Amino acid sequence: MPAAGAVLEMTELSVGYGGSAVCGSVTASLFPGSILGVVGFNGAGKSTVARTAGGQLLPLSGEARAFGLPVNEDSLPFRRRTAAVFDEDVFFPALSAREHLLLVARGHGVSGPEDAVDRELDFFALQERADAVPDVLSSGQRRRLLLAAAFVRPSSLLLLDEPEQRLDPVMRERLGTRIRDYAGAGGAVFLVTHDPELLRRTADRCLLIAEQVQELTPERAAADIAGR
Repeated sequence: MPAAGAVLEMTELSVGYGGSAVCGSVTASLFPGSILGVVGFNGAGKSTVARTAGGQLLPLSGEARAFGLPVNEDSLPFRRRTAAVFDEDVFFPALSAREHLLLVARGHGVSGPEDAVDRELDFFALQERADAVPDVLSSGQRRRLLLAAAFVRPSSLLLLDEPEQRLDPVMRERLGTRIRDYAGAGGAVFLVTHDPELLRRTADRCLLIAEQVQELTPERAAADIAGR
């Protein structure tokens, strides 16, 4: 039976490519205000689980449901309520950083989009590069721009695949605070990470992705990451 009130629910979800599973099946529920940390060795299948939960990949078997309905990346209601940051740096080459964020904010009906964009530029330390196109930004700046685009728009579900990549320690700490604030406002977060401190500061529960998927406490998962 579906879990009442679950934002994201995975039931015996098998993920992979060409009919071959990359990890054990996943069963977990994510509720408003909660943060699920997802950990595992490189190549264990964490990103594949995240992409399947986000509708970018079809499950091999089992089911992923968001907001009570089967996950469907082509569904307008799903897209409007779900924000995601994956590995790709995908930008319009002729738009500046500010213009990218304004496009996202206005497209999602954000009230006072200019002010909202300025807040994100300030938070992610991008004001001095706001008028630069993405191709001339550093790798870390492009990562911060992707994160800003995810946070500038309204959403109920946030999918983050190693968001700490290419961020300095100060920005990683600020990101942890932002993730907690998002959950504190009622959002649900699916967080794939290799950063033990980010995991400790944010996650309520953790999944270890492996041949046999298991649930760990954040402390146990963080210690496992730190020991590798």
